[in-house]
Amino acid sequence: MSKSSRDQIDQDEKKVLSELVKNSNENIETIAKHCGFSRQKTWRFIKQLKAKGMLWGYTAIFDEEKIGLTHFILMIQKTTKQVEKATADKIILRKIEDLSEKLGIAIESSFYVHGDYDWVITFTSMDIKHAKKIYDSLIILYPDVIKKITMMQTLMFIRKQYILNPDRKKLKDFL
Repeated sequence: MSKSSRDQIDQDEKKVLSELVKNSNENIETIAKHCGFSRQKTWRFIKQLKAKGMLWGYTAIFDEEKIGLTHFILMIQKTTKQVEKATADKIILRKIEDLSEKLGIAIESSFYVHGDYDWVITFTSMDIKHAKKIYDSLIILYPDVIKKITMMQTLMFIRKQYILNPDRKKLKDFL
């Protein structure tokens, strides 16, 4: 396959991804129309994106407040000590997810980052008391790894997963 053919396929895949990001709930015909492709070509690209691991899945975007949940962000700074194998295994096996489930907390995202902090977890909880339990539990679960944890409550999403909040005018209440 020539470089220009591969480049065109990459561009076409990006078009399909872009349309899925805008609204993955749209039917294949609508996504294909927005991309300028046939239904079959669009479906083939989606299957290839999944097979390559570029497309992990689909999700709904919801307003946590309207269903009685609060959104939080945990930022974790690890110590400079080498992480022991047993602790690394706990992290990789996602023991925090088992723990959060028992506490009634849903982890939205968990990612390793570069900067002042090393690990960021976003989650929903019924309230600050329940959120604090996951904070405290992390310190117990990883005592020799965590140097500092900062927890923040999300007051309002302006944009979430690439989608603008339809109620973003409420931001005026915070400004």
